[in-house]
Amino acid sequence: MILSMEQKPTFVYRDRVITEESYVEWLHEVKSRYRKSQVKAAVRVNTTMLEFYWSMGRDIVALQAESKWGSGFFNQLSLDMKAEFPNEKGFSSANLRYMKRWYDFYYQRVIIRQRPVEELQEVKTQRHVDLSETPKKESQIEILQRVVEELEMPQHFGMIPWGQHIEIFTRCESLDEALFYVSQTIENNWSRPEVESKIHDRLFQNTGAAITNFKDRLPSPQGDLAQELLKGEYNLEFLHLKTKHDEKELEDKIASNVTQFLLELGKGFAYVGRQMELQMPGGQVFFPDLVFYHIPQRRYLVVELKAVKFLPEHAGKINFYVNAADELLKGEGDQPSIGLIICKSYDKTIVEWSLRGVETPLGVAAYQLQEVVDRTVAEVELKRKLEQQKNKEEEA
Repeated sequence: MILSMEQKPTFVYRDRVITEESYVEWLHEVKSRYRKSQVKAAVRVNTTMLEFYWSMGRDIVALQAESKWGSGFFNQLSLDMKAEFPNEKGFSSANLRYMKRWYDFYYQRVIIRQRPVEELQEVKTQRHVDLSETPKKESQIEILQRVVEELEMPQHFGMIPWGQHIEIFTRCESLDEALFYVSQTIENNWSRPEVESKIHDRLFQNTGAAITNFKDRLPSPQGDLAQELLKGEYNLEFLHLKTKHDEKELEDKIASNVTQFLLELGKGFAYVGRQMELQMPGGQVFFPDLVFYHIPQRRYLVVELKAVKFLPEHAGKINFYVNAADELLKGEGDQPSIGLIICKSYDKTIVEWSLRGVETPLGVAAYQLQEVVDRTVAEVELKRKLEQQKNKEEEA
């Protein structure tokens, strides 16, 4: 491009720095608005791609493509799509199989589970009807398409990248479990490794799985909400504790890694203190191990750590500390405090009998250390490598 006589090279710089509050506030709002537009654009692109993947999976399921066109169907479809769209990713035979599995996972669990028995029986008959017996006005393929097309992709699925969806539908067993991880991924913006880690840690199974007396000690719906705060097992692999350790070592390690422990506790917790000195009028002094505050539910959580198997006398001590939290920490508008004993292991019956009759809301959970986690991770990594190898062989 040739510059005209009037156009000359020049540096562009600010004549002066605008520091007026109105400009700064407006600039901040513009930047925020632009970032939101970027997120919306990314979500729209992702949603469009996922809707196509969903429709592909729906077609493959409806047409019963593998049984109709043979075991080489996915390889053939992959080659045909790559030939037409050479610069597009996502048309490997492995990914096409994922599309089919994705749709079928939800179809089998949503449509069939919710359909009345008699209608399900009708669908089952239609699926196995011989083509020669099918009315001429509607072919078997048309019947299958009509049945399967009833399930549309949920709109919020578009807020999750494809990789995270793959982790969820390939590793979850039930619809409730899958939807739990979908919701949590959206809420916490989990990456694919984070989704994988949460599933491996059995977050769905552990959430709300602590043994508690909340149902009897807290009014509805407080009891249910409080129950959701506590896991049945806490993964403390980040502490790198030795197999033989005492309560002080366990507490010291948690205090040194309190940020990671807060993440393990769950969203919404704030750290209040460790070994907070509780002085009584008679001169006795007590030290609860850890105190937290759950901001959304506005309640204190007192945690006692036990590096041994649960004993009935543990319930008496935590009961005292929870009452103290209610008397001295609980403010106007706060909900009743709750207590949690995190121990090395427990017998369910002993825990239930120990909590029976206790007036304060208490829960008991176990913790898991490095040696168990290491074995689990190794097993998972081996499984993943085998799956990757299988996918490579399928694409070859």
